[in-house]
Amino acid sequence: MHTIFTFYIISNPDVEHHNSYAAFDINGEMKNCTVIFTTEPFRKPGDMFFDHMVTGLVPIDDLGTLYTKEDAANFAVPTTGGTGAESTINYVITDVEKKRKFVCVDPNDIPDVAVVDPDMMSSMPKGLTASTGMDALTHAIEGYTTKAAWALADCLDLEAIKLIAKNLRKAVQNDPDGREGMALAQYVTAMAYSNVGLGIAHSMAHTLGAVYDTPHGVACAMMLPIVMEYNQEYTGEKFRDIAEAFGVDTKGMSADEYRKAAIDAVRQLSVDVGIPTKLEKLKEEDLPFLCESAAADACAPGNPRAASLADFEAMFRKLM
Repeated sequence: MHTIFTFYIISNPDVEHHNSYAAFDINGEMKNCTVIFTTEPFRKPGDMFFDHMVTGLVPIDDLGTLYTKEDAANFAVPTTGGTGAESTINYVITDVEKKRKFVCVDPNDIPDVAVVDPDMMSSMPKGLTASTGMDALTHAIEGYTTKAAWALADCLDLEAIKLIAKNLRKAVQNDPDGREGMALAQYVTAMAYSNVGLGIAHSMAHTLGAVYDTPHGVACAMMLPIVMEYNQEYTGEKFRDIAEAFGVDTKGMSADEYRKAAIDAVRQLSVDVGIPTKLEKLKEEDLPFLCESAAADACAPGNPRAASLADFEAMFRKLM
């Protein structure tokens, strides 16, 4: 029996550091024979990506040996309140040389058991709590408005939006009730987006993370209200639901008014938890590559409104 500890963490996991978890025995002695819960995207060192993903146990001294999920039970214990990785079929790896993030999908990525304990998230600093929480909100809002959205996923996403609106500010202050609300929110919205996909806020955030190493949640938070403004006329009445989830009384409001109210509420939450609204690293000369990368990202097709390269550029410029 092992207790799992993270011993190496980077904000945007890349192909060099995909082996990010080690197994320790009950006495705290590190077991150098296994890597636990790794995503193993290589047949052997130096190989390029291939279309299989392995979870479970992978010997450190023989990365060419592949195991399938059936070889070991997988237990996920999330320590951040944002990604919802413990309930999804997705993982993301950065190719540093190409400056691109690869969104990978594999049902083997779903753990057998997820232990979602808000106490495990209590050591997160304020900045990490804020950014991962805004990542969860981006999951919920994009999942709620994506082209593939449907009734069951909508129930999960809308409840997640309500929970995040109520609890993220408290979680940043390490309030136990806030932590518990965020733990539930990030978990249920991940089950939804794992089925319906996301949109271009994530496409653009992936690009910013790959090029500038911007933490994913920060990039999502900066892009979310910008993308909501771009999408608003293609979302039916769903922005009214989002506004109401934030406590806005939409009675008597026009569509333009409740859409603006939803966007304003999201932007205000992001500011309140300390997320910047501008990205100083963003350079004029990088815009063509940023736009091309965002357009090619796996999340882009799910956006309710198609975006041209010129549209992406206009949105990225709002961060400058």
